[in-house]
Amino acid sequence: MLQAEPPWFLYIIRCNDNSLYTGITIDLERRFEEHRSQGKKCAKYLKGKSPLLLVFTTEAGKNKSEASRLESRIKRLSKRQKERLVAGKVTVPQLVLLPRSELMET
Repeated sequence: MLQAEPPWFLYIIRCNDNSLYTGITIDLERRFEEHRSQGKKCAKYLKGKSPLLLVFTTEAGKNKSEASRLESRIKRLSKRQKERLVAGKVTVPQLVLLPRSELMET
C-alpha cells in the first residue's frame, strides 16, 4: 500500500526589520528551526534578520508543484496585501481566486 504524500504548507515569517519572508515546506517545525538557527540551511534572505517570528501558516497543496504555485502567487503580492493576509482580513482562497486587478484593491 502506498503512503500518501505529506501535505505542503505555506508560511510567512516576520523579520526584525518588519519585512515578511514567504516559503513552503512539508515540516513547518523543522524548517522554522532551520531559519531561526541561522545555520547553513537558513534562507539567505533571513541571515542576520533575527529574531524571526512565524506569523502565518496554511496548507498549500498535496504536492510541491501546487505549493510552489501558491508561494509564487503570495510572493507577488504587495507588503500591504501580505499584511492583510497575516491579519486575517483576506483569505488564501480569496487571493487565489481573485484576478490580479482585484487583488490590488484589497
